Amino acid sequence: MTIIVLNTFGILWQDIINNPSASLLLIANLVIIESLLSIDNAAVLATMVMNLPEKERSRALRIGIIFAYIFRGVALLLAGYLLSIDWVKLVGGSYLLFLGVKFFYEKWKTHKTIAENVNEEIKDIKPGKRLFGLSLFWSTVVMVEAMDLVFSLDNVLAAGALSNNIIIVCIGVFIGIITMRIVAQYFVKLLALFPFLDTSAFIVILLLGTKLVYSYFVPHKHTLADENFWNKYGFSVITITVFLLPLASSYFFNFPQMNKEKKDNP
Repeated sequence: MTIIVLNTFGILWQDIINNPSASLLLIANLVIIESLLSIDNAAVLATMVMNLPEKERSRALRIGIIFAYIFRGVALLLAGYLLSIDWVKLVGGSYLLFLGVKFFYEKWKTHKTIAENVNEEIKDIKPGKRLFGLSLFWSTVVMVEAMDLVFSLDNVLAAGALSNNIIIVCIGVFIGIITMRIVAQYFVKLLALFPFLDTSAFIVILLLGTKLVYSYFVPHKHTLADENFWNKYGFSVITITVFLLPLASSYFFNFPQMNKEKKDNP
């Protein structure tokens, strides 16, 4: 069993080494997707520790990052296995499509951005409670991890839909996790300045959901080396373009419109 696992990881590493540019594109995609989908998560978690003494807040978040890596790693391995099962691809893809449609429906009804939703979620957070006889510190850590698990389902499915290579997925997601824990407040400001970025994120979610459902009906290759040029680079280029093209267009031509109030008053 151990030999089989080592051989599998050896094949996956060799696939990355043999296809560095495609692997880097996938990792960049994963970091962007993980970062944008985790903005509300990171902002809420940072707020949850505010009930702790100042010297304990960073410690709670550091412990949170360690457990986030452990839980997310297990979830990604499980998702990687489950998404090799045909009907799970159909269910997972349908769930991502549901999330995308739900987002656009609620956006159409409320006209709220992710940044505005984050602010509302933060307002609704109650002061910390003691759980299971634990101290306030460890109760907060438990609540942070529970919230992180709840928030991570769509991230895990999206990551699993983007690549079959679990090593690429873990590298991209883990970079995204640490990035969001460090610079969450700056990403919230970025979303406030460019409010259309949440739309870009959920367009990608719809694309990933479609990709998973499509792979249920039309199975594809499992390594980058076996893919044709379009399958190797095409989807990654499209998803990155969905983020970068509107950003460049907004910055240079103000289309889509950026939030000028946030630009003038950062």
